[in-house]
Amino acid sequence: MRRILGYATALPVSVLLLAGAGAGAGVGAGAASASVPGDDGFTIKDPRITESSGLAASRAHPGIYWTHNDGDDGTYLYAVDGRTGETVARITYTGVGKPHDVEAVSVGPDGHLYVGAIGDNDEDEDHVWIYRLKEPSDLSDRTVAATEYHVAYEDGAHNAESLAVHPGTGRIYVITKDKDGGALYEAPEEPSPDGDNTLGKVADIDLWVTDAAFSPDGTRLAVRGDDGIMYTWKNGKPSHPRALDVPKQKQGEAITFTTDGRTLLYGSEGRNSGVVARPAKAGAAIVDEADGLSGMRVTGVVIGVAAGVALLLGGGRMVWLRKRSNGRRGSAL
Repeated sequence: MRRILGYATALPVSVLLLAGAGAGAGVGAGAASASVPGDDGFTIKDPRITESSGLAASRAHPGIYWTHNDGDDGTYLYAVDGRTGETVARITYTGVGKPHDVEAVSVGPDGHLYVGAIGDNDEDEDHVWIYRLKEPSDLSDRTVAATEYHVAYEDGAHNAESLAVHPGTGRIYVITKDKDGGALYEAPEEPSPDGDNTLGKVADIDLWVTDAAFSPDGTRLAVRGDDGIMYTWKNGKPSHPRALDVPKQKQGEAITFTTDGRTLLYGSEGRNSGVVARPAKAGAAIVDEADGLSGMRVTGVVIGVAAGVALLLGGGRMVWLRKRSNGRRGSAL
């Protein structure tokens, strides 16, 4: 089981003040930069969107967010304007079978949209589906041809709601959904539209995951359920998990980064559902209970060093104050 480290409160006041000064400078710098449409959240107003299950920020159309309904109501993607919450286009993708349970959408670095029909509540499907289609350059209602990929897990059937395409490598990743914690799987580097593609396990994800997204620069992976985790992404693997501030939502489902990577947007199912914005900053570190001792040792070393520095600075200041005080007394005689 995972555990959040909360040792920051043990740091000396002087160190916390220095850290706070640095954090304030970062916030100021962010506030001075141009905002991204939708980075303060919005409400999805289209009455056809009743179960927004996935969310992905368009790279071709800044301020546009792709979403879809949960389940099997059709091969539709909706382009929602983050400024107004209104749908500006509905895409119908063809060339695929009837979707079984559409759960996620992601934007790849190749100018394509990836849709995951990966839900399998009974975990009895011998394969699930991923669809790939060109993101339209013109936002209007239209039909777009899609490629269908059959994918199967290396270790048997799983239920999943999360699909994320890495913005650098174009690799497709799926995270399974399990109350005891899911797992991250990767598709082949070049999936084939003919036959099954095997999803190989990469890492355990200690969360009941409903969606996931890579940061635009590919260095972070954010996953969410009712809680959330931000991972550092390096060499094709997640590491250094830290807690995310996930908003309370009636049925929280989706997550995506804004195109500048500064903000995370959290979506929810339901009519007129709200998309809530949170800064894309991770909080306290998370460690495994099994690895808790090593985590405590590392944290203890950091705190010890910080405390030592604070004591040295404090001691030096006390010496300086004594000398200054003695000098004043001497000049007064």
